[in-house]
Amino acid sequence: METKKSMITEKMFTALALAFPGTEQHPHFERIGFKVAGKRMFATYLNKDNTANIFLTPAEQVLFCKMDKKYIYPVPNKWGAKGATTFVLDKVKKEWVTEALLSAYNEIMYPKKTGI
Repeated sequence: METKKSMITEKMFTALALAFPGTEQHPHFERIGFKVAGKRMFATYLNKDNTANIFLTPAEQVLFCKMDKKYIYPVPNKWGAKGATTFVLDKVKKEWVTEALLSAYNEIMYPKKTGI
C-alpha cells in the first residue's frame, strides 16, 4: 500500500529555504526567490500551483528526476537544460526537497572548480 506523502506548504518551503546561513527571500516575477545574500538564487516558489524550482547541476537534476519522473522534472526552457528542476510540492517527499535545496545551496556556497 502506498503511503501518503505530506504536502509541503508555502510556509514549510520558505522555512526550509531560509534555514541555510545567509539566505534571503525576494520577489522574483510571480514567484518568491531564495538566494544567498550577495550571490545568486538557488530556488523559487510559486504559490498558485505549490511548486518550487530548485537550481541543481545538470548531473544532480538527472538523479532527482529519477526519484519521481512525474513530479520532479526539468523546467521546460533553457534554465531546465542548465539544471533548474521543478518539484511539485503536493506530491514529493519533504526529504527530497530538503536534499535538493541543500545541493543547490552548496553549489553556490562551495562551487566546484573545473579544469583542475
